[in-house]
Amino acid sequence: MNAAELIIDQPGEGIFRVHRSAMTSQDVFDREKTEIFDKCWLYVGHESEIEGDGEFRRRQVGGRPLIFVRGSDSEIRVLYNACTHRGAMVCREHEGQTSAFTCLYHAWRFKNTGELAGVLQPDGYSDAFHKENMGLRSPPRVESYRGFWFVNYDANAEDLVSYLGEMRALMDLTIDAAESLGGWKILPGVAKYSIRANWKILVENSYDGYHLAPVHSTYLDYMSWRQRQAGVEKVAISDATSAETLKRTRSFAVKNGHGGMIHGAVGRAIANPSPLWPDDVQAEVRRIWQENVDRFGTDRGRQMSEVSRHMCIFPNLIFQDSQTGVRLRQIIPVAPDLIDVLQWDLVPRNEREDLHESRMEYSLAFLGPGGLATPDDAEALEACQRGFAAREVEWSDISRGMMRTPQMNDELQMRSFWRGWRAKMTGTSAEFTDDRERSEPIGIKLD
Repeated sequence: MNAAELIIDQPGEGIFRVHRSAMTSQDVFDREKTEIFDKCWLYVGHESEIEGDGEFRRRQVGGRPLIFVRGSDSEIRVLYNACTHRGAMVCREHEGQTSAFTCLYHAWRFKNTGELAGVLQPDGYSDAFHKENMGLRSPPRVESYRGFWFVNYDANAEDLVSYLGEMRALMDLTIDAAESLGGWKILPGVAKYSIRANWKILVENSYDGYHLAPVHSTYLDYMSWRQRQAGVEKVAISDATSAETLKRTRSFAVKNGHGGMIHGAVGRAIANPSPLWPDDVQAEVRRIWQENVDRFGTDRGRQMSEVSRHMCIFPNLIFQDSQTGVRLRQIIPVAPDLIDVLQWDLVPRNEREDLHESRMEYSLAFLGPGGLATPDDAEALEACQRGFAAREVEWSDISRGMMRTPQMNDELQMRSFWRGWRAKMTGTSAEFTDDRERSEPIGIKLD
């Protein structure tokens, strides 16, 4: 089957199905590398990771080894981590600070701005050797949006701002929420783990509200117990998934395969305090809430402060503004049935240290590799991948919410992803399709 045949999309009839060979086929996986990961904008890092001159992070993006570095001239660059002499990686540390990268093989030395600074025994080269032409190379396209840096290996790709489209407005809500606190910064450290599953089903899982109660009941029960112990109002599983709660949620789709879900009653955003936090911490968070409302107006201030967002920037960057903080999850395909995952937490730069700690505690408890949610998700995804071996059961159903205004436990966001996937895999510019036309910005109504 070709990529177009792997999806059945009949919006008028409420039918959307994906053939499960899309998650198991080596041929599909190989084509994804050339049609998606060689041609889409891929996340590299955040500017706060490399604030000092010479600071760098080693990354693997779209199958290429890269160096994300701030040069001695204070400019941020992305360089291929490959010596122009014989190809060895010139940077082998995961992170650090340096004025130069020296290749271990023949000791060619490169400035942190990429230029070739010196070669061993230079008298062995003829006049045809021009050092100025032998610096470290950069990907064809390197662009940033408000501190978030991306690369694209297609020189003819549309610019990053156009590619992000409507997602920028949603990113702006999160980014602006920390403006009065010096903006966002990545906390030191990165969570790394692997899952024996196809990369696309982790994308689905990352903004799937339908699995909350059955898969994460342990976490929800634990949080209810903690709240009872603290003498605050219980939030039970039934509350989180009740019809009344779900009316205040929605899923959304935008062009290029981006999409997500938003909610106000489940999880917490930057300026909406957890009832389990100490009184003085809650007071500080409410102060931030008031500052955002004063600065941006009531509606925008509340949308950025109270509404949680789970978003996918196609193809593989998950942007989560929920569970008391902001985190980025990068999904790295390794094989049709194997993914590596990297996860970073962001906090407001000038926020109180005890708030940093509270946010990290909740993030690790729920979404950390050893938390109460991530292992459950991994088990569910690996169960799916093993189930795909029943080749006679060919299709996965992703039609939930097609005949209504989609809520967070519906699957519009996944259909957006798969429509973007099909367009990239077939080389078409398919017309953007939303299950329901909308005439207003993406958001939810707050009481």
